[in-house]
Amino acid sequence: MATAEYAIELKNIRKTFGNVVANNNVNLNVKQGEILALLGENGSGKTTLMNMLSGIYKPDSGEIFINGKLANITSPEDSKKLGIGMVHQHFKLVDAFSAADNIWMGIDSPKYNLKEKISNIKNQKIDTNDNKKKFIFNLKKTAKIVGQFFKFLSFEIKNQLLSKGRNEKIKEVAEKFGFEIDPSKKVYNMAVSEKQTIEIIKVLIYGAKTIILDEPTAVLTVQEIDKLFNILRKMQKEWHSIIIITHKLNEVMEISDRVSIMRKGEYITTVNTDETNVQELTDLMVGKKTDLSIECYKTNIDRPLLEIRDLTINNDEGSKAIDKVNFYIRGGEILGVAGITGCGQKELCEAIAGLRPVVSGEINHKGESIIGLKPEAIIKKGIAMSFIPEDRLGMGLAPSLSITDNMILKTYKGDKWYNPLVDRKKARQAAEKVIKDLNIVTPSAQTPVRLLSGGNVQKVLVGREIQAGPNVIVTAYPVRGLDINSSYAIYDILNA
Repeated sequence: MATAEYAIELKNIRKTFGNVVANNNVNLNVKQGEILALLGENGSGKTTLMNMLSGIYKPDSGEIFINGKLANITSPEDSKKLGIGMVHQHFKLVDAFSAADNIWMGIDSPKYNLKEKISNIKNQKIDTNDNKKKFIFNLKKTAKIVGQFFKFLSFEIKNQLLSKGRNEKIKEVAEKFGFEIDPSKKVYNMAVSEKQTIEIIKVLIYGAKTIILDEPTAVLTVQEIDKLFNILRKMQKEWHSIIIITHKLNEVMEISDRVSIMRKGEYITTVNTDETNVQELTDLMVGKKTDLSIECYKTNIDRPLLEIRDLTINNDEGSKAIDKVNFYIRGGEILGVAGITGCGQKELCEAIAGLRPVVSGEINHKGESIIGLKPEAIIKKGIAMSFIPEDRLGMGLAPSLSITDNMILKTYKGDKWYNPLVDRKKARQAAEKVIKDLNIVTPSAQTPVRLLSGGNVQKVLVGREIQAGPNVIVTAYPVRGLDINSSYAIYDILNA
C-alpha cells in the first residue's frame, strides 16, 4: 500500500473569533518525514491554525486531510487518535506530579465502568413489604456503592499512576531519541528544558507521528537547542513529520527542510530552506523590505544606579543559586547577564525585584538598600524599577484579566491611577497606547490576556513595565516569543 505524500493537508481553513479573522482560507501541507518551519509575525494565525490541527479549536470552514484521508477533528482526543501531538508554548503539566505521572495521565487504559456498576446496584430490587428488610437491603446497596467507589480509586491508582513498567517504557522512548529524563522527578523541581522533554515524550508515547512544536527554543540555552535539534533529526529519521513554530530565523535555516509563511491570518508561500535566506524570510513575514540592523545610541554614562555587592542567594531547594556576585549598572547602560539555564539568573532577577530573600550581601539603588523590602514597598519609596519575569503568564500577568486590568496590577494602590473606585479610564488609555506603540494584535483593550498569542502576551508585559517610566529595568528574555519586527521594536525601546 502506497504511503500518501503528505502527512498533513489543510485546505481553505478559516477561523474567526468575533470580528477578528484569525485564519483566512489557509492552505498548508506537511510532507511525510520532513521538518516544516511555520513563520509569521505575532498574531499572524500560526498557533490558531495548529490549535485546529490539534483539536483545541474547530475550523469555521475548510478541510483537513491526514495521510491523504479527510479527517473530522473536533477534540484533542480525535487529534491524538490520528497521530498528531502538539507541544504548546506554555506547557500543560501538573507541577505537583512526577514526570511519569504527567506522561501517563493521558494513556488509554482499561476502564472500570463505575457508572454502569453503580447503575446495576441501584436497579436491584427486593420483593417484600417488610420495612425492616427493605431498610437492611437499601443499607447493603449503599455499602456496595461506597465499596465500588473505593474499588474505582484503587483501580485508577494501579492503572494510571502505578502501572508496572511505565518507567521502563518512558526510558525506552528517551533512549531511542536521546532524551535525558528522571521519571520520578517532580515537575516543580525541573528546568524549562526538562519540562519540554516531558511534553515531547508524552506525545511520542501517545503514538504521535506528526509533532507540532510551538516556540520550542524560546527560553532554551544554545546547548539545549543543539540537543533538541539532534533529537528532532532522530525523530525525522524515524519518519516523523515535524512542524516547528519559531521566530528565530537562524534556527529555521539550520533545522527545517521547508518554510511556510503566514501574514495577518493568510498563507503567503512556502519555500525550500536551502533556496532562501534570512532577509528574504523576514521580508515575506513583514510584507516589505526590512532593515535588520540595530542602532546603538551613545549616552553620557551616569553614576551607578544599581549596585550588587557580595550577593548570595539560595534557590528553592536551599542550595546556593549565586555566591558573592558583584556588579553595577550606570544610567544609560544595558548590562547583559549570560549563562546556561539554572545558573542563578532567575534568582538574581527575583532578588533585585524584592521577590526572593537575600542570604547575604547588598542590593543598593541610588545608594539606598532595598534588601528586605517587598515589591510594593519598593514602589512606595519612589524607586522606579520594573521587573519583566521569564514566566510571563505565571508571574508577570493575570491571564484571565483584560489588558487594561493587567496594566494597573502594579499601580492601582499607588498615586498614578488611584482613587477609591480605581480609575479605569486612564488605565484603558495607557493600554490603548501600548497596543498602538507595540502593534499588539487584539480585538480591544478589554480582551483577556489568555486569548492573545504568545508574542502579543509578551508585548503587553513589556509595554506595561516600560510605560511606567522606570530608571532600572530588570528583564529576563524580553523578546521571548516575539517576531523579528516586534523584537527590533523592543530593542529600540530599550536602547532609547
